[in-house]
Amino acid sequence: MAKSQHVTMDILLPLRAPISTLPGLGPRLSVLMAKLVGGDTVRDVLFHLPVDAIDRRATPKIAEAQPGGVATLRVEVIRHEPPARKGQPYRIIIGDETGFAEIVLFHAARLVQFPLGARLVVSGKLERFNDTLVLHHPDYVASQAQEREFPWIEPVWPLTAGIVPRIMRRAALGALARLGEFPEWHDPTLLARRRWPGFVAALRALHAPAEIPDARPAERLAYDELLARQLTFAIVRGMRRRRPGRALLGDGRLRKAALERFGFTPTAGQVQALAEIDADMAAPHRMLRLLQGDVGSGKTLVAVLACLRAVEAGTQAAFLAPTEILAKQHFATFQKLSPVPVALLTGHVKGAARRQTLTALADGSLPIVIGTHAIFQKHVAFHDLGLAVIDEQHRFGVDQRLALGEKGDATDLLVMTATPIPRTLLLTHWAEMDVSRITEKPRGREKITTTLHSLSDLEKVEAAIARAITAGGRVYWVCPLVSESEALDITATEARFAQLRQHFGAAVTMAHGQMDPAQRDAALRDFAEGRASILVATTVIEVGVDVPEANVMVIEHAERFGLAQLHQLRGRVGRGAAKSYCLLLHDTKLGATAGKRLALLRDTDDGFLIADEDFRLRGGGDYLGTRQSGLPGYRLADPEKHEKLLEMARQDAVLLLQRDPKLTSPRGQAAKILLNLFDQRDAIQTLRAG
Repeated sequence: MAKSQHVTMDILLPLRAPISTLPGLGPRLSVLMAKLVGGDTVRDVLFHLPVDAIDRRATPKIAEAQPGGVATLRVEVIRHEPPARKGQPYRIIIGDETGFAEIVLFHAARLVQFPLGARLVVSGKLERFNDTLVLHHPDYVASQAQEREFPWIEPVWPLTAGIVPRIMRRAALGALARLGEFPEWHDPTLLARRRWPGFVAALRALHAPAEIPDARPAERLAYDELLARQLTFAIVRGMRRRRPGRALLGDGRLRKAALERFGFTPTAGQVQALAEIDADMAAPHRMLRLLQGDVGSGKTLVAVLACLRAVEAGTQAAFLAPTEILAKQHFATFQKLSPVPVALLTGHVKGAARRQTLTALADGSLPIVIGTHAIFQKHVAFHDLGLAVIDEQHRFGVDQRLALGEKGDATDLLVMTATPIPRTLLLTHWAEMDVSRITEKPRGREKITTTLHSLSDLEKVEAAIARAITAGGRVYWVCPLVSESEALDITATEARFAQLRQHFGAAVTMAHGQMDPAQRDAALRDFAEGRASILVATTVIEVGVDVPEANVMVIEHAERFGLAQLHQLRGRVGRGAAKSYCLLLHDTKLGATAGKRLALLRDTDDGFLIADEDFRLRGGGDYLGTRQSGLPGYRLADPEKHEKLLEMARQDAVLLLQRDPKLTSPRGQAAKILLNLFDQRDAIQTLRAG
C-alpha cells in the first residue's frame, strides 16, 4: 500500500486515450468498437469483459483426436483439392506422423493461410465425416514458429458485426499494454479472505488468460465498480448532510388537531416513520428522506403531519404530486385533516384564484400548497419554504426534486412512493437518501381476495361483476393496450369498453392516456361519484385514483404486467368497508413461469416481497423507467447477481469515509483513483469542494 502515496492520476491518462490509438483499429473499426464497448477510450475496451473462455490446449495427434470438441493440431499442409463443381468447398489435406485430416473452406480467400509444405498450428472444432477427421474453417491458423503467440486460452467477448475475435483480441492486448502499476484501493484483509487478484492482474486474467479463469477476477472487478458507486453515494450523502439546514421544531398543536379530525390512532409503522422524519427535521442539516409505504399503508397521513410540523415551526410546506388527479385527491385529504389553510396549484388553476394563491405563498399567509409540476415554475415564490414533499418520486427526475428544494432556504425534502423498492435498487440508485418504510397497513383493512381466471371464463367473470354492481359495488377493468394490436393478440381498452357497453349499458365508462385530458377526468369523476359503475381503463389508474366504493379489480392479460404493477393496480380496491376482489385474467396457454408469478400475487399481499420477486424476475428497469429488464449504469458488476458484494461495498465505503473523510490516507488516495477510473464525477467534485 505504501506505493499508493506516490501514484497520481497520471496513471489514468493512457486509459483515457482514444480507441483509435489501439493496434488494428482504423477509422471505421474504431467507430464499430466504440459502439460495441460503450465508449471511445482505451478504458472502455478494458471494461468490455469476456463472458467465457475456450481452452485450445488439447493438442492430440491426428490418429488420437476425438470429434465433437475443440482441439489444436500441429500439421503439415500436404495438398489442395479444388472443388469439382461450383458451390462445393475447397479441401486441404493436412497430416502428421500418425495420419491425415481435411480442412474444409468455403471461402477461397483463406487458401493463402495454407501454403503447400507449411508446418502450421490449426485450431477449431473437430468433426468426423466418412472416417475422415475434418475441420470446417479453423478458428485459428498460425505457423508452428509462432506458437508462443497462439491463443491457447481464448477469451470469448460479446461482439458485433464487423468486430471479429481477432480484432477484439488485438485491441484488448493493446489496451492491457497501457496499464501501469495501480495502487490497491481495497482492504488487504478483504483481498486475502476473498483471494482476489489485483486490479491489473484481474484484467489480464480475463483478457489474456494463461489458465481458464475462475470467478475471482470478474468478482474483484465487479467489487471495484460497486465500491466506486457506494463511495460516491456516501460522499454525496455526507455532503448533503453538511449543507446548512435548520431545526424545524413544532409544539404539536396542529398535529393534535389533525389527528382528532382523522379519528384513528396511527399504526406503529406510521409512528416510526414520523419519528425518523421528525429527527431529520430537528437536525441542523437538510433532510433528504425516502418514505416507502405499500398501497394503503397511510403515507399521506405521515405527509400531512410532517407538513404541519413545518408550519408549527413557522415555515411553509409544499406537496408535489405527479398528476392533477392525484394532486386534487391529496388536496381533499389535506383540507379534511389540516387545521390551517391549504391551496391547490395546478396548470388548470387560472385567473384570480391563481393570483391569490401566488400572492399568499409569497407573503407567507398560505402555509401549505398542494400541486403538480406547476410549483416548479420560476414565478412561484415562497415566503419561507421549510418542507417539500414529493409523492411518487420515481416519476420526477433528480433535477426536478432539487428545483423544488431550492425554492426555500435550507428546505427539507421528503420523497414518497407507493411502489415498494427492492433493497438492491435502494442501494444502487437511491443510496444517497435515508429510507423509512411503513410495512403494515391500517387496522381494519381486510385482505383483498385475489383469484386467477382463464380468458375462456369471460362470461363467468362478467356474471360475477354484475352481482357486484347489483350489491352496490364498482368495478375497475384494466386492459394493457388502448387499441387493437396486430402484433399482440390482446383485447384492447376501446374494444373491451364497447363489448361491456353492450352488456351493461351506460354504467360503463372509459379512461386511458390517449384521451383528451378533460374527457378522461370527466370519466374518472363519473366513476368516483357513482354515475358509472364500471371503469374500463389502462394503467392510468395505477396511482392517484381513490374510490372507496370500488371493490372489484379485473386485470386482463395479467401475465403481461409486472408483479409490482399488478400489486399497485390491486391496491385501487379494498379502500372501503365492502369485501374486495381482484380477478387476474390470463391467457389460456399460461406458461409455468407466468403461472408462478401470478400465483405469488394470489397468495401474498406483501408489496415488499412482491417487489423483490419482481426485481429478480424482470430486473430493475421497470422501477427506473428505462427498460424492461436489467440495471442500467453498471458495466463490470451485476447488482442482482452480486447482491452480497453490494452490501459489502456499502459497509466498506461507510467505514472508509468514517476513518478518512477526505480520502487523504494511502488507501484513500488509491480510492480517489478508483473514483476517477469509474468517472464518479459527483464524488470527485464533492471532495474537491470540501
